Amino acid sequence: MTYPVGLRLTGRRVLVVGGGTVAQRRVSGLLDAGAQIVLVAPEATPALDALAAAGRLRWERRPYTEGDVEGAWYVVAATDVPEVNAAVAEAAERAHTFCARADDGSDASAWTPAVGRHGQLTVAVHADRDPRRAALLRDAVVDRLSDGSLDAAPQRGRGPVPGVALVGAGPGDPELITVRGRRLLSHADVVVADRLAPQLLLDELPSHVEVVDASKVPYGRAMAQEAINETLVSRAKAGQFVVRLKGGDSFVFGRGSEELEACLAAGVPVEVVPGVTSAVSVPSAAWIPVTHRGIAHEFVVVSGHVAPDDPRSLVDWSALARLRGTLVILMGVERLPAITAALIAHGRPADTPAAVIQEGTTGAQRQVIATLGTVAANALAAGLSHPAICVVGEVVTIAERLTALASTLPTGTRV
Repeated sequence: MTYPVGLRLTGRRVLVVGGGTVAQRRVSGLLDAGAQIVLVAPEATPALDALAAAGRLRWERRPYTEGDVEGAWYVVAATDVPEVNAAVAEAAERAHTFCARADDGSDASAWTPAVGRHGQLTVAVHADRDPRRAALLRDAVVDRLSDGSLDAAPQRGRGPVPGVALVGAGPGDPELITVRGRRLLSHADVVVADRLAPQLLLDELPSHVEVVDASKVPYGRAMAQEAINETLVSRAKAGQFVVRLKGGDSFVFGRGSEELEACLAAGVPVEVVPGVTSAVSVPSAAWIPVTHRGIAHEFVVVSGHVAPDDPRSLVDWSALARLRGTLVILMGVERLPAITAALIAHGRPADTPAAVIQEGTTGAQRQVIATLGTVAANALAAGLSHPAICVVGEVVTIAERLTALASTLPTGTRV
């Protein structure tokens, strides 16, 4: 049996013996706890080497000697040599210092639990030296904390203090929201949601949560930005916790900075939670990398909200046409004929590979692969509409190559 306890290691010396992957895993948690780590090992993984180079730990590049334990508050024996680990544990025992052994817990004075974190909460599970069982239990608890089905709100008050969280909800698949975004959403009193925010996230909200529809439908109904700002500020000042839920990332053509400024100007506490931007994730879901070794060393994200010849446009289309890398066009499907024509007119070859992906990462994802000269017509013929993203560049050919490879796999293979 063990006696569970939390060690406060901030500023305290911790000895880690061994430089392999096990030591690497233990070091990450110890650094997070603020420990001053001394790593003793002749060789170390590249990740540990990088931590030492950055000054995050001190690496003694040599074999272990008995005197290394002196002054340590906690010791981890993580070499691949049982005799060395035993010697470390024996020295720690004589020094009255707790020691965890990576290879043989029966001879250790401390066991490392399966650890998960959720905000300021730490979940640590011991399962009588059954690491797989402990990890499964830990994951189950953390998953329920993350999705809000296990309420862990502080007893001093329910959830976050009144204020606003600007949460990027990702490209469409509700599972692609960040863990922090999901957690804050579970504590919301009010959710101000965009049309592109994953609607299944709203369906999971408790009945007492008010949902404000702040959709901006192209060429259709829209809630004015000023009204959205006022809603965020007024509800927060009324003592509610407000989540502004947007598709993608709030700061990529999402007016998140305007909403942040409105909250700050009104004296409202506000937190920005970055989201998975559709500019990268949607092409990825279509197996199109925005960069690729030897093909594209750059990618540019551009708004197609206004046509190239519109006086309101801030885009230098002639400069974009001269680039050799990848061009990702958001909000441009309605103006794709004008955009592709402008790129070709300014010198981008008409046979440059291009693709349009509609409702990427969702079950309704559809896509068309063509060329810059034909993609607009092909997308129209296929009935593609917003929300959709256009990708222009040689990287589009990667998707075709990967698709061909996938077709050779056995039937039923998950890809």
